[in-house]
Amino acid sequence: MGRIAWSACGLILFVQAAILAGGFELKISTEYYPQLESKHGGKMCAMYDLCGSRSDGKELNCPDPTPVVTPDEAFSLKIQSLCPTITGDVCCTPTQFGLLRAQVQQAVPFLTGCPACLRNFLNLFCELACSPDQGLFINVTAVNEQGSNRTVAAVDLFVTEEYGQRIYDSCKDVKFAAMNTRAMDFIGGGARNYTEWFTFMGHEAGPYEPGSPFAINFRTDVKEGTSVVPINSSVSACFDPSLACSCGDCPAASTCAEPNPPAPPQNRGCFVRIVGLEIRCLTAAMIALYVCLLFVIFGWWWTYYAPEEQLSSEEPLLQNREDSELERPDTDSEILPAQENQVIDRPKDPAGTPFMEAFLSDRFRIHGEWVAYNVKKVLAVSILITVVLCLGLIRLNVETRPEKLWVSPGSKAAEEKEFFDSHLAPFYRIEQIILATIPANKGSSAPSVVTDENLQLLFDIQAKVDSLRGNYSGKLISLQDICLKPLGTPCATQSVLQYFKMDADLFLDYEGADHAEFCFEHYSSSEACLSAFGGPVDPTTILGGFSGNNYTQATALVVTYPVVNAISDEGNAAAIAWEKEFIRLVKEELVGMVMPYNLTVSFSSESSIEAELQRESTADVLTIAVSYLVMFVYISVTLGDYTPSVSPFYVTSKVLLGLSGVIIVALSVLGSMGFCSFFGVKSTLIIVEVIPFLVLAVGVDNMCILVNALKRQDLSLQLESRVGLALAEVGPSITLASLAEVLAFAVGSFTPMPACRVFSLFAAVAVLLDYLLQITAFVALLTLDFRRSESGRVDCIPCMSGGTEEIDDTSYGSSTRQQREPGILLRYMKNYHAPFLRIPAVKACVVAIFFGLLFASIALIPNISVGLDQKIVLPRDSYLQGYFDNITEHLRVGPPVYFVVKNYNYSIESNQTNKLCSISQCDPDSLLNEVTRAALSPETSYISRPAASWLDDFLVWLSPNAFGCCRKFPEGNYCPPDDQPPCCPEGEECGFGDTCSECTTCFLQSDLLEGRPSTEQFQAKLPWFLAALPSADCAKGGHGAYTTSLNLTGYESGVIRASEFRSYHTPLNKQSDFIDALKAAKDFTNKVSKSLNIEVFPYSVFYIFFEQYLDIMNTTVVSLSSALAAVFFVCLLTTTSISTAFTIIFVIAMIVIDLMGLMVLWNIQLNAVSVVNLVMSIGIAVEFCVHITHAFTMTTGYKQDRASKALVIMGASVFRYEV
Repeated sequence: MGRIAWSACGLILFVQAAILAGGFELKISTEYYPQLESKHGGKMCAMYDLCGSRSDGKELNCPDPTPVVTPDEAFSLKIQSLCPTITGDVCCTPTQFGLLRAQVQQAVPFLTGCPACLRNFLNLFCELACSPDQGLFINVTAVNEQGSNRTVAAVDLFVTEEYGQRIYDSCKDVKFAAMNTRAMDFIGGGARNYTEWFTFMGHEAGPYEPGSPFAINFRTDVKEGTSVVPINSSVSACFDPSLACSCGDCPAASTCAEPNPPAPPQNRGCFVRIVGLEIRCLTAAMIALYVCLLFVIFGWWWTYYAPEEQLSSEEPLLQNREDSELERPDTDSEILPAQENQVIDRPKDPAGTPFMEAFLSDRFRIHGEWVAYNVKKVLAVSILITVVLCLGLIRLNVETRPEKLWVSPGSKAAEEKEFFDSHLAPFYRIEQIILATIPANKGSSAPSVVTDENLQLLFDIQAKVDSLRGNYSGKLISLQDICLKPLGTPCATQSVLQYFKMDADLFLDYEGADHAEFCFEHYSSSEACLSAFGGPVDPTTILGGFSGNNYTQATALVVTYPVVNAISDEGNAAAIAWEKEFIRLVKEELVGMVMPYNLTVSFSSESSIEAELQRESTADVLTIAVSYLVMFVYISVTLGDYTPSVSPFYVTSKVLLGLSGVIIVALSVLGSMGFCSFFGVKSTLIIVEVIPFLVLAVGVDNMCILVNALKRQDLSLQLESRVGLALAEVGPSITLASLAEVLAFAVGSFTPMPACRVFSLFAAVAVLLDYLLQITAFVALLTLDFRRSESGRVDCIPCMSGGTEEIDDTSYGSSTRQQREPGILLRYMKNYHAPFLRIPAVKACVVAIFFGLLFASIALIPNISVGLDQKIVLPRDSYLQGYFDNITEHLRVGPPVYFVVKNYNYSIESNQTNKLCSISQCDPDSLLNEVTRAALSPETSYISRPAASWLDDFLVWLSPNAFGCCRKFPEGNYCPPDDQPPCCPEGEECGFGDTCSECTTCFLQSDLLEGRPSTEQFQAKLPWFLAALPSADCAKGGHGAYTTSLNLTGYESGVIRASEFRSYHTPLNKQSDFIDALKAAKDFTNKVSKSLNIEVFPYSVFYIFFEQYLDIMNTTVVSLSSALAAVFFVCLLTTTSISTAFTIIFVIAMIVIDLMGLMVLWNIQLNAVSVVNLVMSIGIAVEFCVHITHAFTMTTGYKQDRASKALVIMGASVFRYEV
């Protein structure tokens, strides 16, 4: 919706405007009426003087032929001031001329910006009223008898077709800035050619309606043998140098003849044609690389059986320990048998363990033994620290405002929005209802919504909305209390009911839906169609579902309630209270009201999105709880040993340990949130919804690894020693993975996007806290659980014995080492998975498949779409889901766009006025002329119409030509138009008082400098303009239309700090439309700012949310690259091996790239949420890669044996984590 889509509030009357109840004819009559009493010939008047009036007081001419009259000098000068082409004799009296002047002054403000059009328009009516050759081209065809008086009832006015076409061409493109539309819509009823225009002007106005008091039949046919000489006087073209119009009003001008240069074609990138198909160069390159890789793989496989190649390929990458140095169960130390036809690996001399690895293993062994000996102390300290951290939750504050989540505080769009809100006015709040018809059956079109029944229903709905009250601090708030009122009149509601003045009693008086359909075509030219707040209502803002201008085929009624917006939350509290009741009303009452009418209703308020996001956050609590419960059950099952031959299941199970592990994960998340909240960092819904699952996944992996490592230790050792050895074995890999994850998320906290930054910060703290609790509290709990199981006590009820005597000789109680039966996953890894991967052909296939996925994903990534569908982030049962669907389907008007000018220097020396305006004498490449040119190519500019310009209207209002606008009393103070108080007191007929009889125009033409006001004149009259109400005598008043369009603070210095010129985007239906519109607007203002040397920026309410997508690819690359770099640094530091670190990073990068490829296939858009998930995927991928890689580096033997051992040792744990 536009901020003031109806912004010319108060444009009440227009020259020759008429109620055309039956529509007007679209052709000029060619029927030749018989001549009455007019005597055609020069120096004869067809109708001279006034002989009567209509019932509404409108004066009527005398129909009697009269010789021309020679005026006195004073009258002659007065005539020439308006009609310079009429000199000498005339056919009008001073009274007739006064009526002419009063009538045309209503049209002057619309046309002053284009001098050629104005002059031609005035000449036409001067010829009609006062020309001494009137008898040659006017024929009185009908008279009224009023007693002894006879008055003109109808005339024929003869013109040539060339004259009609030329005068129309000079005016057809003149725009009316306040309404972002053509002046022809007002002075010509939207005429599309000169015949329609003449027909509109010649229509006889009804009683008390503006327009001609008698019918004027414009004719172009002249029969031979008559004395008729049609008007064919000279017409000034709009590009006439002496009366040149601006480029916006006259695109045909030589300086404007160049069409708006088309936007450069979108950079589609590099493409090549292969076998008739056009494919991207990147795709072709990936295909070529993959083919080369397949040849390499095939060559390797072909030569694999050569003994010398076999030996060289079997060299260990890293030599660490001999098998004899690493005592493990048979599942670890046993080298799997070689496959048939495979050379047996030959072990090589051991190499020393890396310093960091040896150091960490030793520290973790000591730490594990200390924890096992001091279980109670460790648990007490862990609980104490966690509780202290959780106390910070008292200060927890969840941020749900979208602009605070997805917009960087330092972003350009955020700065521009803050400037717009603080210097001009915040964009108003929107409350909206959409009523749409339903097709009779599937595949059929929806019927028209404009029916008497539906409009009466809408009146009933409106009555309920009007009676609605919200409670704010004990005060009842109605719509009238908060709505936007541009002129202090009724609310500026955008509704089809405005055609009935929002009055149900007028519905039948105005003939119901027929009147609405009439107003769709004449909303700007008919007084009966004006709204209750005094302005015209554009049907594109109140209807939906139509094509072109077929408003009667509309399938939706759109009702918009603009509400005053405030910068602070406190200032909007009353509006929010009313909005809550508004949503309740629609849900509980209106939905049921429309169902019997076969209609659907969708609705929204300004606070709806934030309210629905908050509702979703509370709804997700149950989802998180259920997920943790499922994970608890899964952990309990996977950690336990269900081997009846060893011990009963109720002894070997790990239910209590699994519950403890899940609690540790939950405490890690809560502690992270408490810690960050204590320092004032606001949480987000992403944190609440994602981090619990992320930390749970990491925690489960570490728990599985720790439990399995302890199970692998020699049972002949004391439990405390086994705990130390288990931690020494897996502690370095857990540390490596956790530290890599922490650094990856920590790096992400430096991204500018608040949602990503806060998520990364919370995730880093949560993973770090989880790691610390895992190697302390969980190790202590693990020790207690093994003591319980080895002593034969029941799980979950450790005080109850499970039959100790029966299991004293088992592996839990024996002093000698007993071999457990390996689990299913362990047996699978040892007997199937690892041997299968050792087959050369399988190796080749695995490498080929995964590199194929990598290359395919790289080729797909350029096709990834950016944006974030609002429906995705909302609950599936939200009422906004249907609302957004209807917005896309039905709305036919785009969002408003404001071109904001900073520090406009209006001094006459700066010449910035001509660089901005678009009326006569403005620069051809001025800002507003460029906007008009851009609107000619909306497909690329996304600008649908010229901009509404307070500057243009002010200059016209100030001009002496608009003699009904800027006026002053003899004392020098402001004098309003004659149809406004005090010139026209309320309740009295205008034009008969003496209050304003001595008012004169503010300036003479000679007072201006080349048609422009001086700095002092500009400064003095600008407040007058902004306070002037628009009316029939002067439609250019700035009050209402431009009240918030500029900031006068400090303007006395000659500089206006902020001002805006408003236009509209084309309808935007897709995420890509919004992004492209923003980019086009940015490019446009950057070009204009540079060429004019004036700071201009575009602003629309959606820019702040979509700016991120202009650079989302770079943000993604930086975030992922930083996270990968952090992981590489940690891996290099802990492993001291560049090859190992590179291998880990390469595999993680492959995973991330494959995920981005899947995003294209699954149509997942790239946005802040997906960037967060991609960063999170790096953290999760670390868990997959680091543990197996670490196990590989810590085993000895040939590469294949070490890989097999690593899979057997860590594969089962990682698989459990993956599940």
